Amino acid sequence: MPPLRGTGAGREAEGPEYAGEYRLQACLGAGGMGVVHLASSASGLRLAVKVVHARYAEDPEFRARFRQEVAAARRVSGAFTAPVVDADPDAVRPWMATLYVPGPTLADQVKRNGPLSPAELRRLTAGLAEALRDIHRAGVVHRDLKPSNVLLTDTGPKVIDFGISRPVDSDLHTETGKLIGSPPFMAPEQFQRPREVGPAADVFALGSILVHAATGHGPFDSDSPYVVAYQVVHDEPDLTGVPGELAPLVARCLAKEPVERPTPAQIMRALQPPSYAAEAFIPAQRRRPALPGGGDGVGSGGEDGGGPGHAFAWDADTPVRVPAPVPARRGPRFGGRFGGRIRPRPTIAVVAALAVAGAGLYAALGPAREGAPAAPPHPDEVATAFAGWRTGLQERGPKAAPACAGGGEALYCAARGVGLARLDPVTGKVLWSRTGTVEEEAPRAPVLLAGGRVGAAAPTGPLRTYAAGDGAPVWSVRSDRPELYRPAGSAVVLTDGTGGVRAVDGRGGEELWRHGLAGFGAPRTGPYDAASGLLTVFEGAPDGTRTRVGAVRPATGEVVWRRDLEGDLDPLGRTGDGSLVLGSLHQGTQTDALVLLGPGAGGTGSVRRLALPHRFDLRGAVVRGSVVYLLDADGHVTAFDTAAGEGRVLWDLETAAGNVSAPVLGPGDRLYFSVQDGRLLAVDTARGALVGQTRPRLADGRLAYASLVPEPLVAGGRVFGTAPDGSVFAVDARDPASW
Repeated sequence: MPPLRGTGAGREAEGPEYAGEYRLQACLGAGGMGVVHLASSASGLRLAVKVVHARYAEDPEFRARFRQEVAAARRVSGAFTAPVVDADPDAVRPWMATLYVPGPTLADQVKRNGPLSPAELRRLTAGLAEALRDIHRAGVVHRDLKPSNVLLTDTGPKVIDFGISRPVDSDLHTETGKLIGSPPFMAPEQFQRPREVGPAADVFALGSILVHAATGHGPFDSDSPYVVAYQVVHDEPDLTGVPGELAPLVARCLAKEPVERPTPAQIMRALQPPSYAAEAFIPAQRRRPALPGGGDGVGSGGEDGGGPGHAFAWDADTPVRVPAPVPARRGPRFGGRFGGRIRPRPTIAVVAALAVAGAGLYAALGPAREGAPAAPPHPDEVATAFAGWRTGLQERGPKAAPACAGGGEALYCAARGVGLARLDPVTGKVLWSRTGTVEEEAPRAPVLLAGGRVGAAAPTGPLRTYAAGDGAPVWSVRSDRPELYRPAGSAVVLTDGTGGVRAVDGRGGEELWRHGLAGFGAPRTGPYDAASGLLTVFEGAPDGTRTRVGAVRPATGEVVWRRDLEGDLDPLGRTGDGSLVLGSLHQGTQTDALVLLGPGAGGTGSVRRLALPHRFDLRGAVVRGSVVYLLDADGHVTAFDTAAGEGRVLWDLETAAGNVSAPVLGPGDRLYFSVQDGRLLAVDTARGALVGQTRPRLADGRLAYASLVPEPLVAGGRVFGTAPDGSVFAVDARDPASW
């Protein structure tokens, strides 16, 4: 590893060539603690590397503070911060490398362009409140939240610089009599009783930031920091210029007593209806700083850079009447939690995965970058380079990302206003389309059915099928309530979340059966196993301590086996040896372990529980061989090998891509997922490296809220993505670096 050079007193001391193994390419900014440099990782990721000033490197107290900053930044790495990639607080010149986040600081934005518009301000309020919620959940208090520590990006605000933050349970306190922070954005208790500073201080800072963003000045203004400190403690804030709809909320944030301030979660609720429709800040194109040896860098901000249903009784098969559940918040998942207890659950990519598997969508990819061995050719790989295409599928109405299936010889997509369309996967040309109603929610992906049929349904509409060749309507299934449909061999199994289960023939739509499943009240469907011809079904206990898992023959509705397992579980897929992998949910929300039910007749296989390294706000998971690839909602990808013992993490990758789709595996060593802003990302699963991403494709330059981000498709040497501008696009799977 190259040494960190330049520790003398001259200019070289403030401009080292390396921080660890990272060559520093350009200076992005400087602050009181150190200098922030632009650098790149071996995989090509842009990094912002903070190197401590030489004059502080020998100060033990400062080193302790910097070590604490690294620990705090690692603890809160997520969708609202710049994730830590590497750090060495014990180096001759301590340094920390975070993923580079393009975008100006809030301070720069207001200085150059004036106060934010009401819509931008509302979006900023929601984004920062959500960021503080997650920071505080990690047990960290920032303590220096201010406009220069807020980066504005197309995916929302990012909070940076945890230089004086500390965990709530930390024993490291500020030295008596030493004032640390920025007075215009400090809370009264930071001046009066600094040892008692808690999360409410960050809420006070949020209030001050919002006043600054709305007016160009703070709620307490003076050229003297001592006067500002007095005003913060004793005077009422000046809210002149703050929009009337936000002024009461800002005033509550600026309450003198910490207990009188709202929590970040209360701030988010106060913004209902959601602010997601508010216009987001989209950074303007910025000139990049020159890099040594030519080329350019990236600008950076920051000082330092309803009817009744059924439920089963665990000791008997006697149904019990309970209120019908409501649809889950994310997408078309209908609770099915008996006992009437419906909770948000992770969105797992099973419907789309079945469609992918049934259609033979896997295709070959090109060789990995950075000297990795090339993947063997795949029969579906196209012979010549693929230039790519983009088709605007949605022309009118509020935009949303289409959802697609197929992709080998035909690509089928649904969008707002377009019930179903067939596209040529080579050219993107629309071969036929069928009009659909404009839905408030994002469209559901079509499914490929037996007999050359394609099924499509709006989130609350009936399942309609069309002939794949010309789009002629074939059959439809109507219901008094929304249903979740699952292709399973030649059948389609439909569940309504209240105990109603039925199956229809995928070719002609004839009903095959309609009855409850023995031993289940309101089951949900999981993965279909083509090898055995069985469909997984599952249902959780009211108290979340157990889950009943079973297998059903789709053609008859016969329950072949069922078994009760400990924990609140969601099926994720199957390993190469046939073991069923389930995610274990902590308090019904975050996944903290994997449970493997080994292969065995009638579900009699052994059970293993493997603890995960941390809790996942799981957006999706896919299984290949013995490895489970888990994708967190903030874009964090983890490869977890279940082969033996307690399992082990093969690699972790931070992509800083907030609000992502479920992941999709392609042939070779590639994993793909989409982002809310329309980007498509490619990850090399052999090395755990990000190897390519497309540009954002926003709706009219705005980032609108998406309850569900459709996953991409891989087929024929191409990757197909969709974007919130209503478009479908295709890129060459063999060369993600060129995207």
